[in-house]
Amino acid sequence: MIQTEAVTFPDHIHGYPRVAFGGYVAGLLARRSGAETVRVDFRRAVPVGTPIALSAGEPGHTVLVDAEGTLLAQAAPATLDLTPPPAPSWAAASAATDAALTSPKRPVTDCFGCGVECAPGNGLRLFPWAVPDSRLMAAAWTPDPGLADDTGHLPPEIIWSALDCPGGIAAWVHQGMAKGAVTAALTATQLRPAPADTDYIAHAWPIHHEGRKHTVGVALSTRDGDLCAAAEALWVAPRA
Repeated sequence: MIQTEAVTFPDHIHGYPRVAFGGYVAGLLARRSGAETVRVDFRRAVPVGTPIALSAGEPGHTVLVDAEGTLLAQAAPATLDLTPPPAPSWAAASAATDAALTSPKRPVTDCFGCGVECAPGNGLRLFPWAVPDSRLMAAAWTPDPGLADDTGHLPPEIIWSALDCPGGIAAWVHQGMAKGAVTAALTATQLRPAPADTDYIAHAWPIHHEGRKHTVGVALSTRDGDLCAAAEALWVAPRA
């Protein structure tokens, strides 16, 4: 039996203007899926501020469609063959975040994931940048308690959001990905609960790229380096 509900992504949960933040959308679909590891594929831009339909039919499978029935995104159980490199130290991640906030190369935006213009609790405020002498991007991150669910933990929507921007920035810096790229697919798994108002390290690394397609790995760990969640992301750059 197919179960359908209407969902509306609030205006502030965006990456590009008027487009719902990919990691948040993927996390919602993953939570509704219920599978341990989920792949989410994006087919069209998901709008903010507009009711759309979320349907769950076959176990582990969920889809988002717009009012005209156009498929926007779909989730399905998956496997993740990924061995993340060890997380950098908290000091190295903190230095990378400091560098992100002072780099003239880094755009200043209100992106829900990495936007410095987001107020605490209204965005992740997760600021990755390059770790010197490595192929890693990293960020030191202490989530605002306002991002937690009723249990005080970060819900899947926030965990998956934290696995989004670091990968895109890794592809931009280390693979020369053109600006304006989008998350085309995100495959992720969460390994342990993640309380809010706790220190975390997000780090990302390039895997490979071909033409406009860029594949990256992303991980979220505790301050001590214990892995909480991991993902492989496919980013696609715009056509010339």
